[in-house]
Amino acid sequence: MPMLDPPHPGLSVRHDCLEPLRLSVAEGARVLGVTRQALNNVVNGKSAISPEMAIRLEKAFGGTAAIWLRLQAAHDLAQARRREHEIAVAPYPWPSDSGTPPHRV
Repeated sequence: MPMLDPPHPGLSVRHDCLEPLRLSVAEGARVLGVTRQALNNVVNGKSAISPEMAIRLEKAFGGTAAIWLRLQAAHDLAQARRREHEIAVAPYPWPSDSGTPPHRV
């Protein structure tokens, strides 16, 4: 069952990676090979975990890049769902002579 409001995965980076190892953001940034500001933006929820950052997290702290990206995608989708009422799109009607609509993903 999906979480209703999954937190930004930067919180997991802070609480599950940096804090147990007693790493500051600056030290964690050095471990990851990124700037302090880049990691600070992630752990404070200001930047998303990119595929490259996910690989860096996987290599440095464990978990898989796919898991880090799934956490980010779940957070992003929840944020979009909160604004769903602002998205004015109606279903496109399939013409009756076009056969069966394609399978939905």
